[in-house]
Amino acid sequence: MNAIDGTFLDFKGLDQLAGGDRAIHRLDPRAKILATAVYLVAVVSFDRHELAALLPFFIFPAVMIALGALPVLFIVKKVAIIIPFAVMIGMLNPWFDREVVIQIGSWGVTGGWVSFASIIVRAVLTAAAALILVAVTGFPAICMALERLGMPQAFAVQLLVLYRYIFVLGEEASRVSRARELRSFGRQGRGMASYGPLLGHLLLRTWLRAERIHMAMLARGFNGQFHPRQSCRFGGPEVAFLLGWSALFIVLRLENLPHLLGSLVLGMLP
Repeated sequence: MNAIDGTFLDFKGLDQLAGGDRAIHRLDPRAKILATAVYLVAVVSFDRHELAALLPFFIFPAVMIALGALPVLFIVKKVAIIIPFAVMIGMLNPWFDREVVIQIGSWGVTGGWVSFASIIVRAVLTAAAALILVAVTGFPAICMALERLGMPQAFAVQLLVLYRYIFVLGEEASRVSRARELRSFGRQGRGMASYGPLLGHLLLRTWLRAERIHMAMLARGFNGQFHPRQSCRFGGPEVAFLLGWSALFIVLRLENLPHLLGSLVLGMLP
């Protein structure tokens, strides 16, 4: 029960960070979405053996965290959740790709280990960018911006309703879990056999709760339209933000900055 409550409190905390009043929060969500999209495309488009070239891309999450005054430890904990999944995806690479691609003295690093590290770095970069986008924009504003960028309205509304319904599901799961613990004595009622009825009961409770929510939305005049708290305007700051970051991402994608710096330093040595 505590794990369920803690997970959804953290999820709500991520959305609450978007209520700040800094310049990055006031930017039109479309500019932040498009800049993040360019960033994601640049990161995932690298070759599987590219590792050093990905390191300069950490500048975007770092700057966004600083501009939004986001809690660094909170973001790091959220990003750390996806690392085990990235490890599972690339853990067999060292066994299949045994060709040496980097020679460090007498020690040769195979392409499998390089691609394994590249997968983890890309997972961290993309997850951090997505989390920071939500933290400085808010999910409702993201859905509204996606609709204005051309996403079908029905799909945007479904995303928003799904996001809001996650919290309802979490609250119902917390109540069901609390009721099970109060009716359990020692280990009785806490085994794997209890999860079948527990999930079935949770499904019925959430189904009924969803019907009540739907009727309440209709009673309040919901017609599928967004009603943002503040008007959005794509002006000069948004254009500068989008073009500036996009130009930087394109340069970092086309040029291996660590390689250039390393060649420059080695060229200056006697």
